[in-house]
Amino acid sequence: MSSIISVSKLTKNYADGFTALSNVDLDIQQGEIFALLGPNGAGKTTLISIICGIVNPSSGSVLADGHNVVRDYRTARSKIGLVPQELCTDSFESVLATVKFSRGLFGKPPNPDYIERILRQLSLWEKRHNRIMTLSGGMKRRLMIAKALSHEPKILFLDEPTAGVDVELRQDMWAMVRELRESGVTVILTTHYIEEAEEMADRVGVINRGKIVLVEDKDTLIKRMGSKELLLQLVEPLARLPQSLTGLPLELDASGQQLLFRFDIQQGETGIADLLRKLDRAGIEFRDIQTRESSLEDIFVGLVRDAREQHRESGQSKKNTGEKS
Repeated sequence: MSSIISVSKLTKNYADGFTALSNVDLDIQQGEIFALLGPNGAGKTTLISIICGIVNPSSGSVLADGHNVVRDYRTARSKIGLVPQELCTDSFESVLATVKFSRGLFGKPPNPDYIERILRQLSLWEKRHNRIMTLSGGMKRRLMIAKALSHEPKILFLDEPTAGVDVELRQDMWAMVRELRESGVTVILTTHYIEEAEEMADRVGVINRGKIVLVEDKDTLIKRMGSKELLLQLVEPLARLPQSLTGLPLELDASGQQLLFRFDIQQGETGIADLLRKLDRAGIEFRDIQTRESSLEDIFVGLVRDAREQHRESGQSKKNTGEKS
C-alpha cells in the first residue's frame, strides 16, 4: 500500500527557542484510518498544521499525495480536508451556502449532487436552509466535516472530532468515518478518547515531546505490548503478602480482599499454575477469579510514562555531566 502522506525529518523550532517537533518521520498509508495520540503539548497540532500548510516547518519535508506542502502549496492543500477542534463558522450563513462557499474556495465547479450527498450522509440535508447559529453543537461539528469534504479531498484530518458531543452522536460519527474510509478517503484523527482510536483506527501513532514514540498496527500493538491481569477475590482479607509469595508479579489491594497478578500473554508459561499452587500451600482461599486484558489506553499511558522517565533520566545525566566538568 502506497503512502499518501510522507513526513521526513520534520523539525519545528519557534523564536522563543521551543522545539515543537524534532526530526519526525511518518508515513500514512492511502485508505487507512490513522489515530495520532499524545498528551497535551506533545506536538499533534503542530504536526497537523504543517501538513495542512498552516505552519511552515523549520526543516524537513512533507508530501501530500506526492505534492510538497511548501513548494506546491495549492495543489497539496487541495488534497486535504481539515476539521479543526474549534467550531469556526459564520453564524449568519445557511448550512448549504457555507458548504458551497467552502467548495468554491478551492476553485471547484458547482456540484449540487455531491453537496447534497455529503449533507445527507451527515444528516444535515433537512437543515440545509437553517442558519448556523440555530444548530446544536453536534450539528455544527457535522457541518465542519461537510465543509472539509466540500472540495472532495483524498485526505481528511479530524482534530478531536467528537469533543463535546454525546455518546449517540459519537457512534454516528464513527460510522461516518468508516464510510469515508470505504469510499477511499484517508482519515487521520487526533483524540483524547482512547476508546475512539481503539474502535476505529487501523494504525496508531504516539507522539510525545515532539517526537514519534511509536507507530504500529493497532491490533499488533495491543497483542505485542498488551498484558493480562488475573484478579482474585479472597475469602478472608490479608494484612500482607506471605513470604512464600514474594518475588511474584502480585499485588494486594488496600482492603486486603483482592490479589492482582500480571502475566505476559506472549509467554508460553504464564505462571498462573505456580501461583495457584503457592496460594493453596499458603492456605489462601479465593471466591472468584477474573481475567482482564490491557487496553490501548493502558499501553498509551505506559508509553508516555516511559518516554517521560527517559527524558528525565537524560536530563539528569546531562546535568551530572555538566557538574563533573
